[in-house]
Amino acid sequence: MESIESLGEFGLIKRIAKTITIKQPTTKKGIGDDCAVIDTTADNLKVVTTDLLLEGIHFDLTYCPLKHLGYKAVAVNLSDVCAMNARPQQITVSIGVSGKFTLKAIDDLYDGIRAACDRYGVDLVGGDTTSSLTGLTISITAIGEQRTGKLSYRDGAHENDIICVSGNLGAAYMGLQLLEREKKVLHGDKTSQPELKGYEYILERQLKPEPRTDVVDFLEKIGVVPTSMMDVSDGLSSELMHICTQSDKGCRIYEDKIPIHEQTRKMCEELSINPIVAALNGGEDYELLFTIKQEDYQKFQSTPGPEIYAIGYVCDKDKGRRLITTGGDEAELQAQGWRFFSSNTSDK
Repeated sequence: MESIESLGEFGLIKRIAKTITIKQPTTKKGIGDDCAVIDTTADNLKVVTTDLLLEGIHFDLTYCPLKHLGYKAVAVNLSDVCAMNARPQQITVSIGVSGKFTLKAIDDLYDGIRAACDRYGVDLVGGDTTSSLTGLTISITAIGEQRTGKLSYRDGAHENDIICVSGNLGAAYMGLQLLEREKKVLHGDKTSQPELKGYEYILERQLKPEPRTDVVDFLEKIGVVPTSMMDVSDGLSSELMHICTQSDKGCRIYEDKIPIHEQTRKMCEELSINPIVAALNGGEDYELLFTIKQEDYQKFQSTPGPEIYAIGYVCDKDKGRRLITTGGDEAELQAQGWRFFSSNTSDK
């Protein structure tokens, strides 16, 4: 019998989706994208997404302050809304809390949640609380909206579309590696402080990511609707493979075009990690990966806005999905992002 580990997260989702039948005409998109899509009026569509965060699996309170955790829990959900080219509007928050947490700790968590809501103009409209036997569990549902015809899905990439990414990649992963290194070094040492100076950027990318609502606003400003779109939560390679698979296409991306921050490169050098590996497979950057028509690319160049990089193009699926190295060699892309049900999930 096939195991959950062998299926992986997306295999399990696909297995569940096969058993679901859509009954409501207002359900325009169900399981299989960053958000579900619900038709509410003739002109607007609602998008809905939910994330579940478990202590010891998705976060480590050894180095993740509760206020940062609250902020991040909201941010990663809002990122899924942005990944549909939609704007977030409301959230609900449900938590399971064990007896080890004080009232002050819960206040800190919700301080972070409120800070993210204030930063992005999102309303906290409900949720649930319950006791837990296994530490802290956080479940957030985010609701957003976009006009009909303006949403972007994973399955719309066309041959010769340009592949774009916002910001830079690999920083959050290297921030996590730094925190894990210092945790091991200081294990049992209550007097020493971690060596984090000079790495503030990659630490912030890990502990306090920001959803790219500014990119959604910019796309609206220049009149571009991406042909496909995802956020980079599991690594560039994994997300690009999802777009290619659901669009039934291949791709070419170029190593020298993938944006990597100098602190990411510096940390990679310290830990003997290839920066391109961190960018391709690290995850948790929550940048936006999207494809656009060739004729739309000039609009990005002629209008000031967020940093957006063209890193490759979409091709016929028979040509494969490959990375072109700086030396001109071709390497097959592999979806090597974090596997939720693998035996090493406790390392994440």
